[in-house]
Amino acid sequence: MLLLDILDKKRTDGVYIIAEIGQNHQGSMDVAKKMIYEAKQAGCHCVKFQKSNLPSKFTRSALERDYKSKHSWGSTYGEHKEFLEFSHEQYRILQAYSQEISIDFTASAMDMDSLEFLAELKVPFIKIGSGDANNFPLLEKAANLGIPLVISTGMQSMLTVSKIVDIMDQTNHRKYALMHCVSSYPTAPKDCNLQWISMLKQRYPHLIIGYSGHELGITITKAAVLLGAKIIERHFTLDKSQKGSDHRCSLEPNEFRSLIRHIENFRFDKVKPEDILELLDGGSDVEKALEWNGREKCILDCELPCRSKLGKSLVAARSLKKGHRLQRIDIAIKVSEPSGLSAENFFDIIDKELAISLNEDEPITGASMII
Repeated sequence: MLLLDILDKKRTDGVYIIAEIGQNHQGSMDVAKKMIYEAKQAGCHCVKFQKSNLPSKFTRSALERDYKSKHSWGSTYGEHKEFLEFSHEQYRILQAYSQEISIDFTASAMDMDSLEFLAELKVPFIKIGSGDANNFPLLEKAANLGIPLVISTGMQSMLTVSKIVDIMDQTNHRKYALMHCVSSYPTAPKDCNLQWISMLKQRYPHLIIGYSGHELGITITKAAVLLGAKIIERHFTLDKSQKGSDHRCSLEPNEFRSLIRHIENFRFDKVKPEDILELLDGGSDVEKALEWNGREKCILDCELPCRSKLGKSLVAARSLKKGHRLQRIDIAIKVSEPSGLSAENFFDIIDKELAISLNEDEPITGASMII
């Protein structure tokens, strides 16, 4: 398998291409199968979905909120997400179809239950999305499974990226890659910060660095490959005009086909970073994407809306009384409305005393504890 050869550094000339179907299948198995087929025809190595157990990923209040949008598939956010969520049996059918036509099949694990299910499916690798890159208990569990991981780093700081690497080291997990990513849909060229690929390569020379892009078009992704990204993930759609918020920043089959053709024709041994702009025929978008701002990786202003909507919080895993000292079993990590402390604070609040009582799924905030 190409990905494993890349992770093991047995292949230095290959780039592994992931078509992120996500939930662009519109809740239809027929559409999902057609997308898998079209991704294979375009030359992609892998199709990826997003697997969630909704009560494990979201608090009740987050699922019950009204969801009025031209992209909505239900009157509440929970109904919307339920419409787009495939069952375990449907996943097995899609996996079997992917195997039949010889394309890798996997998904993002969006919660602990989904992680366990994907492990049962024996997928070749598991994706940890940007929204869970600071979900340290999930990362620990994923690493301990021994399955290869591809971890996106959108809307995370360099401190969090360092913690991810620490967790992998502590669990002696070696088969993983970090993906440079900006969680903004679509990402403006000036926010792509492609030089963070170079920074991650320099900081972690033993790791494979990839790129998960949300910009429009394919040129900036080509620049990411020329900078050294060995795994490429782009959202995939059959038609950008379809209902759904991800379609606009997705690639249609002809765009994926063109991207892959260009990547296959690159001579990586001949390319220097300073030559990329000229090699890709310049253009202000690529120039902006390649600009070095001199900053360490950080949470960008353009990522704040996504972090606010889909970033995960610390919440009570069960009803807890005032005066109770928090233990791991007491804390869940979910998308919450209202939000609580950000997920990366999980270990910091162990053994803190509660200043108030909390019901299950209530957010844990600074005011919840006696500091």
